[in-house]
Amino acid sequence: MLLLTSINAQNKLSKHEFSINGFRNPSAGIEYRYKQVSVHAGYYTTAFEKGVYTNFYKAGATYWFMPVGKKENPSSFYSSLSYARGIDHDYKDKDAIINEIGFRWMAWKGLNLRIGVAVLAASGESIKVNPTPGVSYSFFF
Repeated sequence: MLLLTSINAQNKLSKHEFSINGFRNPSAGIEYRYKQVSVHAGYYTTAFEKGVYTNFYKAGATYWFMPVGKKENPSSFYSSLSYARGIDHDYKDKDAIINEIGFRWMAWKGLNLRIGVAVLAASGESIKVNPTPGVSYSFFF
């Protein structure tokens, strides 16, 4: 019983986390997490068709669940819901909703890599599904 309690304690998320997100997931921007919920804001780019990048401003919230691993700051799964505002191409000045689910791997100290899948819906556009890789550095406190 003591061993299980010790292992479970290692699988818990820290109380606070601040991340600088360098690429795409959830956006190139910033993110703050308190316990299992985080908020993020930044710039999001994606390619719905080969060679054509569509850009958005993006802000939303993420729920973190099922932390795994024995590191002080474990890897975990996440699900997020975001508001996005199109900047160019067919999405210029259009509002969109992005729902995403994925996994964040804590690679080394605060360096983490994410992989997920996002569903983007915008008025007058077909629903888009695409992969969402990401790289971030997090500070825990």
